[in-house]
Amino acid sequence: MERLNNNSKHQKHFLMTLKKLGLAALVIVFISCTTNDDSVEESQEGYTMLLIGNSFFRPYAEKLDDLSILAGFEDHKSTRITRGGENGRPINFWNDSTSSEHLQIKAALDQGNIDVFGMTAGHDPEDRIEGHRAWIDYATKRNPNIIIFIAIPQIDFPAEWEQRAQEYGFNSIQELNDYFVDIVHDEMVDSLRIEFPTTKIFTIPTGWSSINLDQMNENNELLDNISRFGPQATSLFVDEKGHQGDIIRETGSLIWLNSIYGVDLSTFSYDTGFMTNLPEIAEEIMDSHDPNYKL
Repeated sequence: MERLNNNSKHQKHFLMTLKKLGLAALVIVFISCTTNDDSVEESQEGYTMLLIGNSFFRPYAEKLDDLSILAGFEDHKSTRITRGGENGRPINFWNDSTSSEHLQIKAALDQGNIDVFGMTAGHDPEDRIEGHRAWIDYATKRNPNIIIFIAIPQIDFPAEWEQRAQEYGFNSIQELNDYFVDIVHDEMVDSLRIEFPTTKIFTIPTGWSSINLDQMNENNELLDNISRFGPQATSLFVDEKGHQGDIIRETGSLIWLNSIYGVDLSTFSYDTGFMTNLPEIAEEIMDSHDPNYKL
């Protein structure tokens, strides 16, 4: 409407023409101006999501709510149900059938309006997909068009990463994490896709944010003063278990935003609170993620 407020001769003539054409024409022109103005940002349709996991899952689920709104997905909403450690794995949520969390998950699915159901990759070694299978089966019967994702967390105890990599026969934590991701894809997602052929199942490689930032910090490539262990605001990890500091949480959440909503992080206007280009790091991680396991 700024064009209508300009005092140029051309626009004065335009206003006089509108008056001659009458109110109906004015309405038509107004609607045309509104719909054709590329500067107008329309809100996009967000997902109704159910997210279940543990403390390596919760920070990203929480942050996604804020980022989705900032990215224009105003209808985004999520139900988040989390428990610590192994109790946050799908199989534990399923087996604890009398727990309040189990009942809350079922109640959310029973409403039949869940678009996306996200779980952590945590599993029992004996049957990697037992819990995921049970929840997907329950979910799809009530939400036939539901989309499933499995978030792949970081390997815990970062101070032991080098030792654990060697124990598995690898030269680096990067090689070990590649192996871990392949297990999730080859032995979990592929098997679940066979059992649920009409259900879209994808993965989010959250754990790479921890590994990449840790390597960058070791190489003095971060533009922020970050400790490996310490306070959440200024460290990669806050404890020996490897719970993430803010710089990892921000990066991992941007990975989720790109993975779930396809947001171009190079043009996403968002202040992460850090000088290091975290959107670029997240974008690179997603660019390296196997496209067969993207949404």
